[in-house]
Amino acid sequence: MMKGRNPQKIQELAPDLWTVYQPLRFLGLELGACMTIIRLPGSQLVLHSPIARSHEIAEQVEQLGSPAFLIAPNRFHHLYVSDWREAYPTTRLYVAPGLEKKRPDLAITGVLGEKPIPGWSEVMDHALLAGAPAVNEVVFFHKPSKTLIASDLAFNIDAGSPMLTRLAFRLMGAYGCLSTTLLERVMIRDRAAFRDSLARILRWPIARVIVAHGSVVEREGRAALERAYSWLLR
Repeated sequence: MMKGRNPQKIQELAPDLWTVYQPLRFLGLELGACMTIIRLPGSQLVLHSPIARSHEIAEQVEQLGSPAFLIAPNRFHHLYVSDWREAYPTTRLYVAPGLEKKRPDLAITGVLGEKPIPGWSEVMDHALLAGAPAVNEVVFFHKPSKTLIASDLAFNIDAGSPMLTRLAFRLMGAYGCLSTTLLERVMIRDRAAFRDSLARILRWPIARVIVAHGSVVEREGRAALERAYSWLLR
């Protein structure tokens, strides 16, 4: 369980924007996993990077509005999409490029590309991080709250994480701030393409950053992201 966070309890970050965490272990470390919930005009909900659906979480979600869109934002964050799709069969599912081949069992509405999605484009922008085909992450920008919504773009492991996780990230030099690790460096195959994508994202007026693993960066999000990728941007 992630210390300093309340698993299974939805937390409001800004009007029409929430997160909810669940425990998740990866390579022996407790990293936690975050689902972001965005409410659109008319009380339709977007569920970004769905976590395992439970009765408790679903009940809280339904108090916020009606699930209308599901987003599987990269080729790793897709395991629980079908749980939510079965519970809410009218939801529209959008996935990162390549996931439609990895998960042919999913009834996909569309693959995220350069075109805006009519259902949410007034509230959110999105952009593909090119140059890392193993991940193919698509990141989102919630315009009203100036929040970047990402998955594996970076980590933000801090005092809210278990001791072993904190120690491991200290040894990697990636503790206590928004940081990248060796994993991101290995995944990036075309640095120029990734750098161009990152430059496009950094043009957004980012104040807050949500990542799938670790705490939310509440202030100066764009500066934090620039520091996390200083090794690539310099």
